[in-house]
Amino acid sequence: MKRSIYMDYAATTFVRQGVLDEMMPYFKDNFANPSSLYSFSEINKSAIKLARHKVAKVINSDENEVYFTSGGSESDNWAIKGIAFANRARGNHIITSQIEHHAILNASKFLEKNGFSVTYLPVDSEGFIKIEDLKNAITEKTILVSIMFANNEIGTIEPVSEIGKICREKGIYFHTDAVQAVGHLPIDVKSMNIDLLSMSGHKFYGPKGVGVLYIRKGVKIDNLIDGGAQERGKRASTENVSGIVGLGKAIEIAGEELDFEINRLRVLRDKIIEGILNKVPNAKLNGPRGDNRLPNNVNISFVGVEGETLLFDLDDAGVFVSTGSACASGSLEPSHVLLSIGLSHEVAHGSVRMTLGLNTTEEDVDYVLDVLPKIVERRRAMSPLWSQILDREEQISCTARK
Repeated sequence: MKRSIYMDYAATTFVRQGVLDEMMPYFKDNFANPSSLYSFSEINKSAIKLARHKVAKVINSDENEVYFTSGGSESDNWAIKGIAFANRARGNHIITSQIEHHAILNASKFLEKNGFSVTYLPVDSEGFIKIEDLKNAITEKTILVSIMFANNEIGTIEPVSEIGKICREKGIYFHTDAVQAVGHLPIDVKSMNIDLLSMSGHKFYGPKGVGVLYIRKGVKIDNLIDGGAQERGKRASTENVSGIVGLGKAIEIAGEELDFEINRLRVLRDKIIEGILNKVPNAKLNGPRGDNRLPNNVNISFVGVEGETLLFDLDDAGVFVSTGSACASGSLEPSHVLLSIGLSHEVAHGSVRMTLGLNTTEEDVDYVLDVLPKIVERRRAMSPLWSQILDREEQISCTARK
């Protein structure tokens, strides 16, 4: 029987059975519109309220600061555009980073076409922004800083608490795209001075098509979607009740299992990283090691091989990985994240991301460490690029011996 090992949990997760069980009644039996006035809709109103409570408990917010959306991209767009237009009288400058998700970068580009100025902070070779760069970029016109909690491609966890403290002291709103962090890292919006936070249900074993934007009480923000009075008049559209119920259950379970899963996945993650680096010459880890890396993220460049080729070879071997963000998989351009940390186009194109999750076992890791080095060796043997690299290394070695 052919193996089937899923290692692309950063792209999406499956819906847990316990989550699905909670959602099912809201597809057929409890189908009433929660905005209706009759008693039949009360059970749906109560279900949404309970889900809001579960989200708030995990991120340490108040329930009335949790707004349900259609997912991470909507939450990011709402945060960026909503803050910008609502606070235009105070200033027109926004700060973000070069390695954000395209939901942030493209929303920022939209604002640039509409009279706003955006600073895109560079990152170092491991993907960290520099606090000094942030401080130097702040002007009297800065109204928003949006820096992701953890990078979706290389797993770098940014210094969120430091950023939040600086923004709070300066009176600047701080938004963080926490789509890859919620359910995988401890988050406390109060102690971290976070004003707005985005999350998406399908990244932590909830359903697709539902997300959250946390908005701290008192934050001035325009609506992104106008219409009815749902979500206390801030986000129109009939509520996705089953999805909201699923997100609530998923984040509740994730919160209960957080410490155990962090420790378990870190062990597996580090075993893959060390195993590959020891077995495959000229392999390079992208992103940091240790606690400042997402517990489930592995991103490695294999010089001399196309990442997509490795992806398809691993697929043939029953291992499902990615070459980067699923949202950018239609692009032939190398990852903007990998270019931003200083990789050449050639090396960036030879990168593979493996992200681990609930079903990942040590046996899975051992299998990957068995098949992947052989695939890389075989592909390099057929690669003109790898031959050129070996020739270059030989010339350098000869020159050094003279």
